Amino acid sequence: MTAVQTSPEQNGDVPDAAGQEQFPAGAQVLVRDEVWLVRNAVPTRDDGSRVEVVGVSDFVRDQEAVFFTRLDTIELIDPRDTRLIADDSPNYRRSRLFLEAVLRRTALPQSERRLALADSFLLDSLPYQRRPAELALSGANLRPRLLIADVVGLGKTLEIGLTLAELIRRGRGERILVVTPQHVLEQFQHELWTRFSIPLVRLDSVGIERIQREIPAGRNPFTYFKRVIVSIDTLKNTDQYRHHLEQIRWDAVVIDESHNLINRGSLRNQLAQTLAPRTDALILASATPHNGDARSFAELIGLLDPAAIRDPENYRAEDIEHLFIRRTKISTEVREQMKGQWADRGPSQAVHCPATPAEEKVFEELAAVWLPEDGRPSVSSVPLFPYTLLKSFLSSHAAFRATVTARTKTLEKKDDPQGTAAELAALRRLTELTADLTEADSAKFGALVEQLKEIGVGPASDTRVVVFSERVQTLEWLAGVLPAALGFRGRAAKESLRVMHGGLSDEQQMRVVEEFGLAGAPVRILLTGDVASEGVNLHRQCHQLVHYDVPWSLIRIEQRNGRIDRYGQAHPPQFHALILTSGTEGAKDDTLVSERLLEREDQAHRSLGTAEAVTGLYRAEAEEKSLIQDLLRGRTVDESLDGHRSDEDAGTAAMDDFLADFFGAVGEDPDAPAGAQAEAAGSPAGTPGGGTPTDAGTATGAVLPRLFDSTAHFLDEALREVYPDARERLDLDRDEQSGLLSFRPPADLLHRLKALPVDYLREQRLRERLLVTFNRRLAQHSLQRAREAGSTSSWPEISLLTDLHPVVEWLTDKVLVRLGRQEAPMITANVAEPVFLVQGVYSNTLGRPTVVKWMGVTRHGAVDDDMVSLLRRSGVGPTMANELRYRDPAPLAEAVPDALAAAEAFMERHRDAWDRPLRESIERHKLRLGDWEQPTLAGEQTKRRLTDLADDLLTTGQRPMLRVLAVLLPDPDAPPAAPVSPSAAPAAR
Repeated sequence: MTAVQTSPEQNGDVPDAAGQEQFPAGAQVLVRDEVWLVRNAVPTRDDGSRVEVVGVSDFVRDQEAVFFTRLDTIELIDPRDTRLIADDSPNYRRSRLFLEAVLRRTALPQSERRLALADSFLLDSLPYQRRPAELALSGANLRPRLLIADVVGLGKTLEIGLTLAELIRRGRGERILVVTPQHVLEQFQHELWTRFSIPLVRLDSVGIERIQREIPAGRNPFTYFKRVIVSIDTLKNTDQYRHHLEQIRWDAVVIDESHNLINRGSLRNQLAQTLAPRTDALILASATPHNGDARSFAELIGLLDPAAIRDPENYRAEDIEHLFIRRTKISTEVREQMKGQWADRGPSQAVHCPATPAEEKVFEELAAVWLPEDGRPSVSSVPLFPYTLLKSFLSSHAAFRATVTARTKTLEKKDDPQGTAAELAALRRLTELTADLTEADSAKFGALVEQLKEIGVGPASDTRVVVFSERVQTLEWLAGVLPAALGFRGRAAKESLRVMHGGLSDEQQMRVVEEFGLAGAPVRILLTGDVASEGVNLHRQCHQLVHYDVPWSLIRIEQRNGRIDRYGQAHPPQFHALILTSGTEGAKDDTLVSERLLEREDQAHRSLGTAEAVTGLYRAEAEEKSLIQDLLRGRTVDESLDGHRSDEDAGTAAMDDFLADFFGAVGEDPDAPAGAQAEAAGSPAGTPGGGTPTDAGTATGAVLPRLFDSTAHFLDEALREVYPDARERLDLDRDEQSGLLSFRPPADLLHRLKALPVDYLREQRLRERLLVTFNRRLAQHSLQRAREAGSTSSWPEISLLTDLHPVVEWLTDKVLVRLGRQEAPMITANVAEPVFLVQGVYSNTLGRPTVVKWMGVTRHGAVDDDMVSLLRRSGVGPTMANELRYRDPAPLAEAVPDALAAAEAFMERHRDAWDRPLRESIERHKLRLGDWEQPTLAGEQTKRRLTDLADDLLTTGQRPMLRVLAVLLPDPDAPPAAPVSPSAAPAAR
């Protein structure tokens, strides 16, 4: 394998500091008198290019290292010094594997904007889930940046995984940071590994302690691990990691539940402001991205593209369609593609619970003293507190007592005996009324037990249920009395129920979620607060949900329901809500608010696909506060929900119309994904990675140059080449019928497996034996089995081999280093004259390829820029014969410089045509930047920075990097073959 960096001094050019060195992935370099294989190279601010390598020569073989061009001399090998060698392997296997490995290790160029890997992962083929990745790669924005705002349950994690996979294939995903709420860390990590083979090191509270023990003191943990997932609460609260983040750049940052970033000045917002300028790709995800304030939402969009919005008070959805995608369950493309794959939810069932005599006494007291309807004032001096009191009572007597106690303590601390006497007396009366209440006095509790028994929850059943409550006191009280009431005894009573709320640690929350998702776990009931209403998947083993109390927010109700009403749900989700009713005149029971909210949420879900825009407030907290204030004014629930817009001035009403744009479907047309098709350039649809055909009629698949018809065939041949005695050395076992591969990982592969989740390594004993397969059905069965009865872990025993899997990458690198320094094989093939196989790469100043060409070049200067087709026409394949005939390399070596000169001339001749689409796209961005006027110094600095970034994306003025890969030689005993036909002006790839 050979490479050259043509010198800018040879051109008479002054080298650009940022792009002086080009080190394409897969090239071999000489550093410290050892040969290394380049994995990735990026420019740094102070130390030149940062080059990640793996050892090739014997002394450093398989060792990983990082070099900086300002600190070390890194020499790309001159192809004019190429040593042509014979290949003695059967069927020229070594040469074919080497060429395939180079093709696989070379990043896709900037001009390739279609998806390359979408059909190779462990997920259903749903085009709507590919659309965010298409938008990110479309060129509609300078960088791959977007906000995925699909409603609850459509599969945003899968959409993120697809996007990251495509970035990795383009060399833009080496360093990845994923930031999520703490309770979904493991869930997110699990999905990215099991579905996409993207390993993330989890930095939760336990993970941080482990890492601090493993790395040197003072070492930045984010340089130690390339791809990590970390809780947003860990990052925002830990100063020792904030300063580490400020010293590192990422290829891609993902922030889940990104609506939490909106509040300016908050720790979460500060974290986002730290990360946004320090990453190339930025993916934000939220089903509720808008808080109702245009300026706040503009700030969120500004994290993605500071110049996207000119006026933060006045903009439309089309202004940010290159950054924003949103679909609902009733969107046409979603509805059509999800037929039969997502069971329709049932209606929300209100379960009326007539109040017990003890509860009626409390209702009477509340109606007479705290919430009178006859015009008399409330006993409380705080207008909203009576409704806080009411809501706690509608939850449970335990929550009610806690609220009364807290208010009593607050009033007793005040130095105003006369002003607080009446309310304190009323509070003492409530304390007396509830002092002796037990579960026998709770109508809701009795109805809950009856309801759970009716749906089948009990000791002899596998049925599971999620029970939501806003109050921690209610959850803890239910945890103490519910198992026994359902017939659970002894150890089963403890194991049958789990409680989750915000007071638990991140590790405890993740453990609860994992247990509830395992069919083999004994847990049957999950009591949870609204901490589980965002992002958590609870649908794997459950389709029953009970609202023990109902939040006074349509958004919160929808978020709760979305935990089991989501993509992958096999059964129709069933929702029940306990509605406490009272016969007391003037009593404000659950029929006043809760029951009507349930009906309105169901109506909105069926007609609009989401309930977020009904009130025009867009935040759960704002909805509840507004509703209580309207109740104080004497309005009904419907008047409050429908009258919000009518009470506002014209300007605010216009703002509501504007916000409505963002809560329909943005970019819904599958034939026009927000500019993706208009910007798309490159190859027509074809076969993506692994040789799996794309869906007929789609135009989303990139044609990847491949010699092998599938990744499976490549891996099979690579194992034979690298480990001819694999049965002994690796204890390899192959099940030909199922496609299962089982082997003992060698030391160099174990080193790569350190990036896998620690729990997965331990539970599946991967350090001792790996089970992998290309059979998707087998991998899916293993994943499903991990969730079924008898399993104690959600991690599957068998993993799917994708192009991104560490095993595939390991063997690819092993194949690359089979050839020595500056060696290229000679292959006898069906050609009329010697043909040199040459790779040519143009890059931008960021070190990313803008054009990659695979050429066949004769010594007379004829160039064919479709190397793969040339190889196939020449009979290079698994059935070709290797007669081990000696060929003199000396005359061929003399022709290498002429072949390189012809390849360079060909690339220079067509460079302008290849660059034109990229230049036009970037010029449009620069024109938009020219119209973006900001009066502040910071605004002008941002404008200059974005203009510089646009220029950095253009192909540099340097000559192309050229690499000689192999030479095809004619068979002297074969009939004359057709000569190489020169290519016309080709499309860039």
